[in-house]
Amino acid sequence: MVKLASAREIRTYGPRITRNRSEYMNAGLYVFATILLLGGFVAQYSSEPRSGLVLLLLGFFAIIIVNVHDLIAHLAAIDYRLSLMEYDLQLALVEFAVPLVYTIGTILLFLATLFLFIQAEKGYGYFKLEKHALSMFMAGPILWVVGSIQNSCQIYERANAHVQILQEAVLIPFLLASLLFVVGAIINNQEHDAAIHHGLELLGHTCIWLCIFGSSILFVGALANVVKVFKMQQHNEVRLEKLRGGAQERLIQIREGRMPLIVQEYSRKELPDVDVQNPQPTPLPTPYKDVLVSRN
Repeated sequence: MVKLASAREIRTYGPRITRNRSEYMNAGLYVFATILLLGGFVAQYSSEPRSGLVLLLLGFFAIIIVNVHDLIAHLAAIDYRLSLMEYDLQLALVEFAVPLVYTIGTILLFLATLFLFIQAEKGYGYFKLEKHALSMFMAGPILWVVGSIQNSCQIYERANAHVQILQEAVLIPFLLASLLFVVGAIINNQEHDAAIHHGLELLGHTCIWLCIFGSSILFVGALANVVKVFKMQQHNEVRLEKLRGGAQERLIQIREGRMPLIVQEYSRKELPDVDVQNPQPTPLPTPYKDVLVSRN
């Protein structure tokens, strides 16, 4: 559940005006999604807990959209050439893997909430769906934790201190919130094993309170993300580091015709031509001490 803002200097997909507008819309959508999650868990203590499940479904769906946008944006920056990830570890392990892991985890939470909503509406099939709902409600936050850890492994070459503070202001709340969701899911499974619950009572009180705290922390992180996106668009105020030698530079070289189109040829090293019949030995460098002696 991360709105990943890359450590790279810019996001290169689309025109600049369209790109900035989509970034702001994406950050605002994430804030709205965290509000929906917070309201959904709080509504579990109201007289209409089913409405809370609807809010949770909408919140998880909005988070899926946010992460899919990040995934498409990072792939568009390299013209969707997945083979270039071989030369850019951050692109593969952070900018591609993190949105993908968060998307899968959020889909699992969306399906778990959907199963709870179906049980509440239909009133049957508890034993068929509740087991899968509990498993997915635990697997989803675990993937969030994995994505948060991966997202903290960003590569900086010449990082501005202001940029790193903004980055950590988003990463730390998301990691803490993911841990709270995992702890809540574990406690909920233990409570369910001690006393079987069905339908809307499948989520225990301790789990709901931990999810409320986690959603509140997510909201704080989403607000920090809005500030970070705004600052990263202001190039005059915040100088972002530029990663060199990565996939984007190789793509630019391909477009300018300075590198072969076949990516497999990149790994071939250019060896000097050697005459096989009359090989010439390579002269060894003269030590600095011998040069001084010869001058004397």
